[in-house]
Amino acid sequence: MSTRIKTNSIGLTREDYKGGKSTLCPGCGHDSISNQITSMAFDLGLEQHRIIKMSGIGCSSKTPAYFLGRSHGFNTVHGRMPSVVTGATLANTSLVAIAVSGDGDTGSIGFGQYKHLLRRNVPMVYVIENNGVYGLTKGQFSATADQGQELKYYGRNDLPPIDLALEAIIGGCTFVARSFSGDAKQVEALLKAAMNHHGTAVIDIVSPCVSFNNEDSSTKSYGFGKEHEIPLHEIRYLAPGFVEDKEEIQINEQPQGEVIEVQMHGGAIIRLKNLGRDHDPRNRIQAVAACQEAERDDILLTGLIYYEEPRMTLSETLNLIGEPLSGLAADKLRPSKDALSKVLAGYR
Repeated sequence: MSTRIKTNSIGLTREDYKGGKSTLCPGCGHDSISNQITSMAFDLGLEQHRIIKMSGIGCSSKTPAYFLGRSHGFNTVHGRMPSVVTGATLANTSLVAIAVSGDGDTGSIGFGQYKHLLRRNVPMVYVIENNGVYGLTKGQFSATADQGQELKYYGRNDLPPIDLALEAIIGGCTFVARSFSGDAKQVEALLKAAMNHHGTAVIDIVSPCVSFNNEDSSTKSYGFGKEHEIPLHEIRYLAPGFVEDKEEIQINEQPQGEVIEVQMHGGAIIRLKNLGRDHDPRNRIQAVAACQEAERDDILLTGLIYYEEPRMTLSETLNLIGEPLSGLAADKLRPSKDALSKVLAGYR
């Protein structure tokens, strides 16, 4: 008896959304994230030829090879991924950008680029696979490493960590979330919501490095994440036009916590059920306080930390025409000799 293979809205199977075989260490949290990106793209019925996968340098930046094998992809110079994404999405506004970076790639050499990308509101999903070390070069401390942490081969880290989610909120990002690679359901729900956001969507995902930073004392370890993860809310992503059945509505409306519905630009809804922390992700001051309290209390606070109504993306700010620049003929991309002469004449 034949088994029917499940297909999505555009007739593809989940297998069609996979990439190459991973070469990362067995058990690496990055592989779990790649799996959730695959599942997200399958469930949403994304057209892979419209997706551009971007990354910098590092273990995390190898992962775009492991998902969406039919998409465009580009590995940039270390820390320079934001610049290349900016150029690509300006030249072709029809592309959907999914970028994967690491705590070293984003928080150290690429930190300035990260902040300016947020300020410009480049339309993309920015996934940070955060493990607190440079795994590709044998585990040196990164900019997000815990203060006071000790590693066998690199001694003690006496510098305070950078909170990349907090930096995103301060930098003007309108969608900021944090998750844990061991919480696959939450990661996938946040990815789906991020894909429907109009602008830069940052998801900082603690993703344990099983080779160099997986002691339970580290806030980037699997053991710490499982023991100390405290979700801000339950997250349910509702696609446009999707109607929940009666049983699910009854579950959501039980008086166990307030339900907040956040309308996305594309018509989708994120439904957040308060778990008793009284956190409203639409309040910037509360979002900043939540990040600082989590660091102070040594907990891993996950979920949608901050969201605000989308502002103009970079292409809208620059008043680009609707047709992608990459599709225009040469005579429309540059002025004619006569037109240029008239412009120059005005400066005489």
